[in-house]
Amino acid sequence: MFTGKRPTNIGVKNGKLTPCPKSPNCVCSQGPETDQQHYIQPLSYNSTPTEALAKLKATIQNQPRTQIVTDSDNYLYAEFTSKIMGYVDDVEFLLDDNAKVIHVRSASRLGQSDIGVNRQRIESMRTLFNQI
Repeated sequence: MFTGKRPTNIGVKNGKLTPCPKSPNCVCSQGPETDQQHYIQPLSYNSTPTEALAKLKATIQNQPRTQIVTDSDNYLYAEFTSKIMGYVDDVEFLLDDNAKVIHVRSASRLGQSDIGVNRQRIESMRTLFNQI
């Protein structure tokens, strides 16, 4: 219903995820930590990159109304669709094995505010990721 168009400006550029726009409907772990509206901690892991990505995929696949669109050695892109209105959020993950973290970016395609949905999603996924 409110899917919007898949963005063309996301992905990894110069080793980083796309920064969040000024609107309050996006969180990203690669933005400045002083930007409390948009900054979120990356996921951390203590395993091999392959094991970390397997855990991440399992975490994503346990989420309802989710589809993995892009899956590579160090990058995952998934679409999350809301239950009632069908809004789509674009969620990206970039593995940094040197730092043992998975950077995240979660952004709504449409609208100005997400009422904290993107931040809540990543924090919920962090909890599940750490339980696997």
